[in-house]
Amino acid sequence: MFKNSLFLFACLIIYCHATNITPIPQTIEFNYNKAILGKKLFFDNKLSKDNTISCATCHDLNNGGDDGLQFSFGVNGALGKVNAPTVLNAYFNFRQFWDGRAKDLKEQAAGPIENPIEMAHNFKLLIEKLENTEYKDIFKKIYSGAITKDNIVDAISEFEKTLITPNSRFDKFLLGNKEAISKYEKEGYELFINKGCIACHHGINVGGNHYNKFGAFNYIASDNLGRYEVTKKDEDKYYFKVPSLRNIELTSPYFHDGREPDLKKAVETMSLVQLGRPITNEEIDKIVSFLKTLTGQVKIIE
Repeated sequence: MFKNSLFLFACLIIYCHATNITPIPQTIEFNYNKAILGKKLFFDNKLSKDNTISCATCHDLNNGGDDGLQFSFGVNGALGKVNAPTVLNAYFNFRQFWDGRAKDLKEQAAGPIENPIEMAHNFKLLIEKLENTEYKDIFKKIYSGAITKDNIVDAISEFEKTLITPNSRFDKFLLGNKEAISKYEKEGYELFINKGCIACHHGINVGGNHYNKFGAFNYIASDNLGRYEVTKKDEDKYYFKVPSLRNIELTSPYFHDGREPDLKKAVETMSLVQLGRPITNEEIDKIVSFLKTLTGQVKIIE
């Protein structure tokens, strides 16, 4: 009870000081040539050991930026242990991966290439492979030198930076178009605020800017220990990066372990275990209607 009270107090502090949702900008600054190279790498199966897996395999940019699976498959059918998060708007996250082990997109881009249950490659062999292709001249032109691990992940992360989704109906509403969302959707947004969802899901990415405990008020079983796997601190057990709710209607299944395929059920679960309060079917429907206004337009550079 005492720990729950402390958590509620912390949520109230967040609620009072950081409950704004801000629109995604139309553009951000990036290096075009590096991003185009990064795009080529993002879609290239050569990044995997057996030439079967690309970044786009687990991050379908036209379908929410993830793969729609509970767990992704890697080289030789290896099965992952966490649900692949969307790469869309990942640039706005304060850390990368569910456990926050990567500080930025560059660190994130390096991880899957050498992960034995993802691409199962290593950078030494990957560089040798790329040196024997047209990539050699492309890297030399852009980076003025040989292909290196650092400029591979730099290029990929520069492309990933561009994967923002502006122009959602809710963003248009925030920018002054009061007719961009319906009365029913506005009621869903009001419930989203009044129920306390916004205490964790706020900012430009409607999440992605801090950690929270999975099952803050009511225990919910999880085999994944979250931040604990990074820090080895007991107090970090079951803490995960709060996911973005941008394009949430497209990123089923939900949660770090992909346990819930249905958005309505996901909202109900969050109300019960994260907020510790009941919620009616009508309230769920209204909140879901609001969440669907967060779907933006995917911009893929050409």
